[in-house]
Parts: sequence; structure tokens; C-alpha cells
Amino acid sequence: MAEFEALLTDLYELTMAAGYFTHRIASRATFELFVRSLPPERGFLLACGLESALDYLEKFHFEEEEIAFFRRQPAFRSIPDAFFDYLAKLRFTGDVSAIPEGTVVFAEEPLLQVTAPIAEAQIVETYLLSVLNFETSVATKAARTVRAAAGKDVLEFGTRRAQGPEAGVRAARAAYVGGCAATSNVLAGFLYGVPLAGTAAHSWTQAFASERESFEALLESFPDTAILLIDTYDALTGAAMAASLGRQIRGIRLDSGNLLEQSRRVRQILDRAGLTETKIVASGDLNEHKVQKLAAASAPIDYFGVGTELATSRDVPALNVVYKLVEMEQAGQVKYKAKFSEHKAYAPGRKQIFRFSSGGLYERDLLARVEETYADGTPLLEPVMKNGKRMKPPAPLAEIRAHAQANLARLPAPYQSLESPEAYRVEKSRTLEELASQVREHYVGTGTTRQ
Repeated sequence: MAEFEALLTDLYELTMAAGYFTHRIASRATFELFVRSLPPERGFLLACGLESALDYLEKFHFEEEEIAFFRRQPAFRSIPDAFFDYLAKLRFTGDVSAIPEGTVVFAEEPLLQVTAPIAEAQIVETYLLSVLNFETSVATKAARTVRAAAGKDVLEFGTRRAQGPEAGVRAARAAYVGGCAATSNVLAGFLYGVPLAGTAAHSWTQAFASERESFEALLESFPDTAILLIDTYDALTGAAMAASLGRQIRGIRLDSGNLLEQSRRVRQILDRAGLTETKIVASGDLNEHKVQKLAAASAPIDYFGVGTELATSRDVPALNVVYKLVEMEQAGQVKYKAKFSEHKAYAPGRKQIFRFSSGGLYERDLLARVEETYADGTPLLEPVMKNGKRMKPPAPLAEIRAHAQANLARLPAPYQSLESPEAYRVEKSRTLEELASQVREHYVGTGTTRQ
């Protein structure tokens, strides 16, 4: 599907582009991508998906067969041939500023700022929303789960339950950014260098005449890395069987039942057999809340394998992320754009986010106009693309992950709580508020929509 990524858009993006073309609206426009409000279950978000977005923008183009497909659609019957000639040559030529991946972010803060000829900026909306919504959701879920594990490693096992194969790859990448130690997704390992981890399925055990034979065969094939899945039939019997083999075992996995009680009893069985270095991996419908309870009870679990709940961000599967026009350049002048409808209003103009710290910890953010400066605040939005080209090579994923861990370490605990997190303070500058009032008066206060 990758060769048709430009088609991964909503129809109205293309019909608007056709309308802009026919009405000769070619002004440069700035759109900002942000989350309107945080879900009640989230005290923060962890920005993720930027590299996927930039890769898409750099490669953006339409193939001949795609343009031929457009021509056949009823919506384009009245559109002149010149528009399709325009599409054949279209590339993304705009500028992009963004919050670096792995940065903690909050409601109304632009994750991405796109400035380009309006048709270009419009067509890419759907893809950008999709990729940043999903990867940010999963990275945030991963960060919560890793925090809940209290120092124990979390392994991402969710591809088979992800919303499609490509989603599984993106989820593995995002989960690693969020702090997971490894993934079971081999393609994510190949593409992004995410460390791989895995054991064996119950079918491996069932394929042999006895459980003992299956264990011996796995250890023979993978003497240094084999993880024995011991609960195909009975976890404690399986543990005793593994302990009786008379050899060192890298680890065992529990995938069902009362993981707290079973892990304690299995640990005792292994230790009595001298297998004190054998690790215990726990999996089976885990999420951050279950992991937290196990960690709080000092369950002797060394690794948590988390699948469905993580790869789908099951409790918050989508964010109310939006992509909004904030200004246009017309006849050499900037025209500020905003929306004032109930529950969907947003501030006009290009923005910058300043983060203020105290004692090394994040204290508050200020949403300001792009030209403002605050000496004691750190600006978060950085230029990342100029004239359709990245300004620097993609950062190594391990570096992005490290940035995420450093960010999370500076976010006070009350905002990271799994239950009823406190609301982080995000304010708007006086200058931005004044601009919003002026634009509102222009469009709403006079009862007109004049330009």
C-alpha cells in the first residue's frame, strides 16, 4: 500500500484542492495539528509519529493511475484538465515546525505546524492526523505501562491484535519510544532497530508428544535464549517439569490465571531447583492497571508482556486531534483565521509553546504567538522541514526513546498518575488572547464574515 500513500486521504481534501485550484486560491497557509482536550484518563501525552509524518511529506506525489482514478469520480466531472496536470507535478514544498518526538505535551499545544500553498497543506491533513493520533496514543499508553511496572521491563506483544498489520508496526515503534524494552514485531526490528523479544506459543508444546519433550526440544534449539511457556496444561506442573530438566533455563512464561499467586509459587519451584537466575515473564490481557497491582504486590515477575491493550491503546483508542487553519498570506498580508463555534474554538495565528521549569521539573506551559520570546521559557516547536525537505536526518530511535525518558523524568508524578491525574497548567499569553479577541470581533462581533 505504501506506493499509494498520497491516496490515504479523505475525498474532501481533494475536492477542496480542486476548488482552490479553479478559484485560483494559491496563498500560503498555516495549519496547526493539536489535541483539543486530554481524555480524563490521561494527564499528559507523549508526542510520537513525527518521523513517519515527515517521511510521508518528503515522498508525497500522485502516480498516473491515481490521477486517472480521480478523473473517473463523479465529484471531479466539472473540474478542468489543468487541475489533473497540476496533480501530476504536485510535490509537498512547504515548511514544517514540530515538537520533537518523545516530548510530553498537553491540550491545545501544536504538535505540528505546516506552512505551504493551501492546496498542499490541505491534501496532507488526513494522513498527518492519522499517524500522529495513533503513534502518540500508543507511546502515551506505553509510558503509563512502563511507569506502572516500577523498573521491570515491558515487552510489546500486540501486533496480532492491532488494527491491521501496518498499525502493528507503528505501534511497536511508538511503544519503544514510550519506554518498552522490546517488541515481538520482526518488521519493526528490521525497519527501526527496535530490540526483538519472543517466546513460543502453546502450539509448540502441543506439537510434541509430551510437555517435557517440547521443553527439551526448545532448549536444544535455543539453549541461550529459550523462554518456556509453562501453562499450556498446568502452570505449576509445567514449572516443576522445567525445573527437573537439570539444565539452566533463560526464562519461563506465564500467560493465564492468577499471575500474582502463580508467579510466587513458580519462583519457589525454580529457586529450590537452583534456577535462581531464571526469569519469569508474565502476559495475558495485561494493562497498566494490572501491571501496577502486580508490581505493588512485589510479584516476582521480571518482564511484563503487554499486547492488545498497548497496541490499540484500548482505554483511549483515539484522541480528539485536529488540524486547523490559523493564518493565510494574502497579497503580502497575513490574515488570521480561527473558529469560534461552541466547544470547538481555537486561537488564531502561528504559535510557539514555552515550557517553564522549577527545580528541574516542568511547572507550566505558555501558548504564545510565534514572534514572542520568554527568556526563562524553553520553546518547544522546532523547524524540521524547509521547502519540502527535512532539515536534518532522522534521529535514531534509541535517541528519541532516551529523550522521552528524560522528559517523563521531569514531569511531576501527579500528572502521570494512572487514576485521576492532576491537570498540568497550560496558559495563553496576553498577546495571543488579544489577537483572538480581535479576530473574534472581526468575524463574530460585527455579525459579518468580511475578509
